[in-house]
Amino acid sequence: MGPRIGPAGEGPQVPDKETKATMGTENTPGGKASPDPQDVRPSVFHNIKLFVLCHSLLQLAQLMISGYLKSSISTVEKRFGLSSQTSGLLVSFNEVGNTALIVFVSYFGSRVHRPRMIGYGAILVALAGLLMTLPHFISEPYRYDNTSPEDMPQDFKASLCLPTTSAPARTHSNGNCSSYTETRHLSVVGIMFVAQTLLGVGGVPIQPFGISYIDDFAHNSNSPLYLGILFAVTMMGPGLAFGLGSLMLRLYVDINQMPEGGISLTIKDPRWVGAWWLGFLIAAGSVALAAIPYFFFPKEMPKEKHELQFRRKVLAVTDSPARKDKDSPSKQSPGESTKKQDGLVQIAPNLTVIQFIKVFPRVLLQTLRHPIFLLVVLSQVCLSSMAAGMATFLPKFLERQFSITASYANLLIGCLSFPSVIVGIVVGGVLVKRLRLGPVGCGALCLLGMLLCLFFSLPLFFIGCPSHQIAGITHQTSAQPGLELFPSCMEVCSCPSDGFNPVCDPSTRVEYITPCHAGCSSQVVQDALDKSQVFYTNCSCVAEGNPVMAGSCDSTCSHLVVPFLLLVSLGSALACLTHTPSFMLILRGVKKEDKTLAVGIQFMFLRILAWMPSPVIHGSAIDTTCVHWALSCGRRAVCRYYNNDLLRNRFIGLQFFFKTGSVICFALVLAILRQQDKEARTKESRSSPAVAQQLLVSGPGKKPEDSRV
Repeated sequence: MGPRIGPAGEGPQVPDKETKATMGTENTPGGKASPDPQDVRPSVFHNIKLFVLCHSLLQLAQLMISGYLKSSISTVEKRFGLSSQTSGLLVSFNEVGNTALIVFVSYFGSRVHRPRMIGYGAILVALAGLLMTLPHFISEPYRYDNTSPEDMPQDFKASLCLPTTSAPARTHSNGNCSSYTETRHLSVVGIMFVAQTLLGVGGVPIQPFGISYIDDFAHNSNSPLYLGILFAVTMMGPGLAFGLGSLMLRLYVDINQMPEGGISLTIKDPRWVGAWWLGFLIAAGSVALAAIPYFFFPKEMPKEKHELQFRRKVLAVTDSPARKDKDSPSKQSPGESTKKQDGLVQIAPNLTVIQFIKVFPRVLLQTLRHPIFLLVVLSQVCLSSMAAGMATFLPKFLERQFSITASYANLLIGCLSFPSVIVGIVVGGVLVKRLRLGPVGCGALCLLGMLLCLFFSLPLFFIGCPSHQIAGITHQTSAQPGLELFPSCMEVCSCPSDGFNPVCDPSTRVEYITPCHAGCSSQVVQDALDKSQVFYTNCSCVAEGNPVMAGSCDSTCSHLVVPFLLLVSLGSALACLTHTPSFMLILRGVKKEDKTLAVGIQFMFLRILAWMPSPVIHGSAIDTTCVHWALSCGRRAVCRYYNNDLLRNRFIGLQFFFKTGSVICFALVLAILRQQDKEARTKESRSSPAVAQQLLVSGPGKKPEDSRV
């Protein structure tokens, strides 16, 4: 027989020595400790308020390190030559590690030392964050001008148009490829996948054990307040992650090993790679510091005895007699609670692991037979798929669509999108409480919020920038049909196919991949007060031989990024209105004894059906809009240029698809709830006359028999 499932508190327990210091405070007047000379002063860590503070900071740091990769996803792609599909898979591996072990948390319950388990998980999260930085330190310095050999300085002369006979080294930019190079690349990518998996594994015990610990030892009236504070602080984690990403990506990636003479890149250069790894170091350090107090908290502490004073004052003003009657213990008979002990959660303590595994599919199918539960979970799967794709690739989408820097994109998202999500969740909860919404009201609120979200998503299809005109890719330099990367004007040049040093012709706003592809043979540097501007001259492929400027062409519609993101933020707030009412529908749509299991099944489905596949789906859709791939050892690496119209239509279209699915599910939920409400009223109206007539016939001393409709 295997170990049994269930809370450890059901049998006789021997208090551990950490709790002995506070055992005497429970049975003495005023809560004072017994006069034991060794335990006169209880430890400061025997305080649930301190635990709430520490856990809020830990979950804040954990979500910051989990969300940081999303803020630097385009930079990681650029640095290690990853496609969006691969980077989406990398993000999903966080959920793989989390989902694989979440069932063990439910199994162990409170039989383990929960604070220490939280501490161990946090240490593993910190180590995983450090492991994410390892690829930076084991890789060679970033060479933004890969057309130059390793013994040549990284400057603009490396990509000029030179006669074929005078530039034999030009052709070996892919000649350095070897089995060692490929193995090193795979090792670097593999390390990041392992780190993301460990990041998910380490986060498994943090939230469940923390919430159950607070609920066990906080005063019953204070527990909701503590959990509300915990969630409010935690929700700031992703916003801080994007803010941290905005700061770190303004620093050059090799800030710890800058080349002699510095670099000639600016943050607006498309080849710029920020210090993505530095944010992981900071976030990992924050998690490690937040984990220290958990090794001092006891396994159990005396339950909080007193309600918070300001909460009592608020309740004294706002509570109604109806609520007092509702909360009165006389309303529940002694035998009522025992009748409810027939769910899986209650019989679990009597099951072994093997028996639990055998009975779980049957109970899972029984729970999924609730139509309200199934439809609400499906709608949340659609919403979570939308949120996972948006959180992962929205920074990259803004960079490519509106030609802004990664730092600015992260700053906008951190300041606009995530605060709107918090506002939406809070407003949804307030509406449910203030309007005292029942199941039908909650369903109507969910449907209304998603319909408005869908409506405000429509303009996003038309707010964007056109694709840049790239010579040989999206702009034809000759009259012959088809894409020509090497027109006849640069036949005398030895231009490598994988070079990338974009230049712009300001007169025609046509961009060239390198000065070599523009046929330029010389460069001129013009010094200004604030910065120096590089021009390339003697360009055989440019009309009238005009000079071209270093860097990509500026976008004429970058200012549209703010209204675009405002609409996205408004839609996110409206979608988040459904968070609280949909959760209430799940809790009210199943039996009371199955609520815990229903919530567990809900989160399992969200992880498996939404948070794991959605980043990969969105990344694959983004890859289909690429028009020019960089090559690394003959394989496709990072995408250099996208078709902006296709990118916008497919990315926003995928979001629109998931929102439509959520609307359909909530519409079906509302229809079923109204039908059930109508049937309940009909049954009540039919049974009332029958009961009254039965009372008249039977007399006052007899009870009416059950009337069935």
